[in-house]
Parts: sequence; C-alpha cells; structure tokens
Amino acid sequence: MSTKGKEPAVEKDAAPTNPRGIPYAPFVDKVEDYVTSREDVQSTLRSFQEMISKYQFMELNLQRRIAGLKDKMPDIQKTLETVKFLKTRTNFGRQEESDPLETTFELNDTLYAKALIPPTEEVYLWLGANVMLAYPVDEAKTLLTSKLAAAKQSYANCEEDLDFLREQITTMEVAVARVYNWDVVQKRKEKADEERKGKGAEDGGGQPNG
Repeated sequence: MSTKGKEPAVEKDAAPTNPRGIPYAPFVDKVEDYVTSREDVQSTLRSFQEMISKYQFMELNLQRRIAGLKDKMPDIQKTLETVKFLKTRTNFGRQEESDPLETTFELNDTLYAKALIPPTEEVYLWLGANVMLAYPVDEAKTLLTSKLAAAKQSYANCEEDLDFLREQITTMEVAVARVYNWDVVQKRKEKADEERKGKGAEDGGGQPNG
C-alpha cells in the first residue's frame, strides 16, 4: 500500500521535460513523499543515484558533441567563405573570368600544394563517409549556409542542455542528502526511544513490592 501511494508523486515529477526531452529531476520538498519508513531509504537512494548516473552520462555525451561542433563549425564557415569567393569571380568581366586563380590547398596537416583554379560554376563538397558530390555554386552556398545555421543552433541547444543537466544533477544530489539526513534523524529517534524504554523498564523493575 505504501509503494502504491508513492508512485504517483514520482511519476508526476518525472513527466515534465526540457525542449529536447530531458526529464526534470524530482524536487524533494518533503522526504515523506518518497520515503514512508527506514526500509524505503536504501531503495530510494539507489533510485536517485541511478538518475544522477543517467544525467552524468548525458552530460558526457553533450560535452563530446559540443567539442565536435566546435571543430566542425569553423570548417563549414571556411568552406562557405571559399564558395562565396568563387561566386564573386563568376560575376567579373570575361577577361578577368579567363584568368585562373593561383592558390594553395592542404593535402595534410603539414603538406600543401599549388593549384590554378579557373572560374567555375561548380564545386565539390565532402558530405562525410568518403562521399563527395558536385554542386552548382549557388546550391553549395545555400547548403553550407543552412548547415552552418543548423550547427550553430545545435551548439546553442547543447550548451542549454548542458546547463540544464548540471541543474538536475545538483537537484538530485540535494535530494540524496535530504533522504540520507532524514534516515539519520529517524535512526536517532529510534535509538532515543529504545533508551527511554530501557530506562523505564529499569525504573519499574527497581520499585519495591510494598
């Protein structure tokens, strides 16, 4: 009966989520809403610790994703600027259009090569997984602009979720402390009651049988 009485409170607190579906941590205002006796303490603490572990796991994944986005966004920005530059060259006069652009391109971290790039209406973009596709310059510009905007939005969402997760972890750590302190207080009360009962028995046993 006591377990059934506690379930609605836990489900009610666990239902709300943030915009990305991460659940709010239950705020333990009254420990008695989650623990009705000392027998419930260990299972409740174990449940709270599991929630903290889940939040910490999500926090670690978000930190990795943020690191990946930090590396990815400058590359997208640099590629977009290059595409924009190539687009401006196609808008010049015919004589200037016929002049190739001398530049260097990266082969690896320490090796570069020279190249002559004529004015072009087409560029090749890496899409990942060793896939490269040709795009008209205008389409490439649109694609890269949308990808950069999506990456920036994803980065902002990750930062927001990271702050949210840290708040939930703090909330759960406070909940664990409150349940633990409640258990300590109950243990002291039980010990005090036992001592009073023992003292009362001694006093009763010491009275003369008049």
